[in-house]
Amino acid sequence: MERRLRYADLERGGIVNNRATLGNWIKDHGFPPGQLTGPNSRTWGEDEVQTWLDSRPTAPKLTPIGNRQGRPRKAEHAGVEA
Repeated sequence: MERRLRYADLERGGIVNNRATLGNWIKDHGFPPGQLTGPNSRTWGEDEVQTWLDSRPTAPKLTPIGNRQGRPRKAEHAGVEA
């Protein structure tokens, strides 16, 4: 029998940090919707969660360098005369 994961198991496993993110993943990113197992309980099959995780990209996101929007920071003006 397949192991069922509750929300707390997803949190403990470092898969998700909050319920809003989980809802967005289900709605927009193909995370399995799980199954209602009680009036206020939803569970996910361990295999379906692992399949979704395996399908995710593994490359890290690029981070922007510096603050290039808006006004320049004071450090960028140091030593520059108008």
